[in-house]
Amino acid sequence: MAGQLRALEREEPVMVGIHTGGAWLAERLHRDLALRSRLGTLDITFYRDDFSTVGLHPQVNPSHLPEDVQDRNVILVDDVLQTGRTIRAALNEIFSYGRPRTVTLAVLVDRGLRELPIQADVCALRLEVDACDRVKLTGPGELRLRVDHAGSLEA
Repeated sequence: MAGQLRALEREEPVMVGIHTGGAWLAERLHRDLALRSRLGTLDITFYRDDFSTVGLHPQVNPSHLPEDVQDRNVILVDDVLQTGRTIRAALNEIFSYGRPRTVTLAVLVDRGLRELPIQADVCALRLEVDACDRVKLTGPGELRLRVDHAGSLEA
């Protein structure tokens, strides 16, 4: 993923990871790319369009954007892209801080099942799994991708 992001040659990007897996992945990418800007993190809980139906997540983390995003190139990082709703919520939150010049979406896994027209610019892995399967990045120490096939956990 770092190589794909380097090839895009964005001028002085600001990297932002989505809690939790996206933030873990963003930490690693931020270090590998040796970015000068400080790493930002987002918790999109209050920006979700299903907030009223699913309620408050038990662990809401504060968002932290230490760099100004106004007219900057932003690299938005998440672990798993599925419906596109998390990314839509993250974009809404980023735009509440300012209007970036560009937003590049980098994801570890694209598992399909899109509900919104959102696609990753950088993707490490595309998986075809059943709708009932769950794909999750575990961490934060050693990052491991796990797929739960309707009850059985596989690494």
